[in-house]
Amino acid sequence: MRALASKNSPVTGQMLYRFDSAGTKEEIAAQRKKLAAAVPSAALLGSESWLDTKRAADQGAAPTIPFLIAFGVLGIVMSVIIIGSVISGAVGTGLRRIGVLKAIGFTPAEVVRAYVAQALVPAGAGIALGVGLGNVLAVPLLEDTESVYGTASLTVAWWVDLVVPAAALLVVALAALVPALRAGRLRTVEAIAVGRAPRTGRGRWAHRAVGRLPLPRAVTYGLASPFAHPVRTLAMLLAVAFGTIAATFALGLTGSLNVVGEIQDPEEHAAVTVLGGVPGANAGPSPAGRSRQPQQTGQKPVGADPAKMRAAIDAQPGTSSYYGKTLEDATVAGVSVPVRAALYQGDAGSGAYAMISGHWITGRGQLVVPSRFLERTGTEIGDTVRVTLRQHTASLRIVGEAFDTSDEQLEIHADLADFPALRPDVFLVDVKPGVLPAEYAEKLAAVVRPLGGEVMANSSSEGENTILILEAMAVLLTLMLVSVAGLGVLNSVVLDTRERVHDLGVCKAIGMTPRQTVSLVLASVAGIGVVGGLLGAPAGIALHGYVLPVMGHASDTELPPSVLQVYDTPELVLLCLAGIVIAVLGALLPAGWAARARTATALRTE
Repeated sequence: MRALASKNSPVTGQMLYRFDSAGTKEEIAAQRKKLAAAVPSAALLGSESWLDTKRAADQGAAPTIPFLIAFGVLGIVMSVIIIGSVISGAVGTGLRRIGVLKAIGFTPAEVVRAYVAQALVPAGAGIALGVGLGNVLAVPLLEDTESVYGTASLTVAWWVDLVVPAAALLVVALAALVPALRAGRLRTVEAIAVGRAPRTGRGRWAHRAVGRLPLPRAVTYGLASPFAHPVRTLAMLLAVAFGTIAATFALGLTGSLNVVGEIQDPEEHAAVTVLGGVPGANAGPSPAGRSRQPQQTGQKPVGADPAKMRAAIDAQPGTSSYYGKTLEDATVAGVSVPVRAALYQGDAGSGAYAMISGHWITGRGQLVVPSRFLERTGTEIGDTVRVTLRQHTASLRIVGEAFDTSDEQLEIHADLADFPALRPDVFLVDVKPGVLPAEYAEKLAAVVRPLGGEVMANSSSEGENTILILEAMAVLLTLMLVSVAGLGVLNSVVLDTRERVHDLGVCKAIGMTPRQTVSLVLASVAGIGVVGGLLGAPAGIALHGYVLPVMGHASDTELPPSVLQVYDTPELVLLCLAGIVIAVLGALLPAGWAARARTATALRTE
């Protein structure tokens, strides 16, 4: 071994340690801190965790889990609300029937079982239909996942089709149990008496208060109607609010994903790429993982002088700005595996990554790193690290934390001037407004190719497949939840309309037109829609602010403010009005039925 040593590569020794407790990153960090204190200063070169390997394997799917859980919880809560509302409505409209059942010998437990079973029978059919549709809808998403990750054929696991129906039936039973217990506790005489002569007087204060508003009588009558059934109104309000939460969260999620797609690859913003083509000059893949294909078929470029390349770009009409870049595998103190160093020359502001904290490199001695670099090395902004490239070591100060979603090896960013032995092998050019990148590239290529370089115009990025999948899933789940919210409103309005059919007949008999009848029914849910929207929109924004950072942590990165701050004032106003849309859409069918009902039929239907 000593015979192979040289002045630049002396013989060195290493000690490798393995911790006996490494179940979490906190345990690993604590053990690493103890080890660093036990060995000489700067002797600890780095550590490697099996959790990093696991995270890298899970990184593609991990971001989808938090938002799927969020939509799943919203769906379950809405289902509980609607099921409770349905059974509560059945109990409220069937009081006399409950009294009759008790009079002929039904025990309270039997009444409870009857109403729980009343919920489980249609729920069983709905669950069977839902499992079948769920498997069908999963097919295109799983096919997209197969194409993105190059995996074998994916299907829904068999145990999912067993666990989900069992869990759904349990949720239905628990949701129906509360109103069913209310039915079981009713006294026989009270149930028969109340069922025959419903309690009156509820909501009269609301009718008196709303009646003073300068609105048509049909509208004020509808606005006051929800106060007659507070429990049913609360269930409808919660359904509208959760539907608004789902819509708000989905809008923010898709907006954040679009921002991520725009900022995650700064090099895609350059209009033209000029390749120096220096074989073996610098290690590492091409910028942004693009394959460096010549604009036209021809001989592979040979070495090109960066100074001449810069002069050609400067002399080319239409050049707005440009910067040089090269990639090199580096050794960084505190990291046990090679790190990819991106080195910049010139005006690199247009190639800057979105910053989570700190600032982009502005000169020599500065280093910008991703979030996972800080986590794995235990460093923070302001610390100094040693970076070695080709036997040249530089001490660089961390000045910024960049938003880097790359799932490959760690990448750091520094000024090329810190490593004089290296030179750029690619230049990224922005053209002036009105200049076509293709024409600019063609003219510049005529000058650059004789120098040994190549030029290509960059096309617009089509976005990441993973982001498209997440957006498609968000839209699909949102439509489902909004539909469920609308059905919850529909159920409540149907119950309310049928209970008030005699009142509607009286109103029609004294001159209410079908249009006024529709206005009455829609007004009965309009107030609920307004309140539900005002409650749901802020809650949806809060849910977005909670889930997005969790998705970022699953991808091993923090998020810049631009990813989180995606709501603007017009969108917030529209989102607050989304509750009215959900409520009105759910009430349209019963409103049409009430408008078409004949007066004599309504008066006879009690």
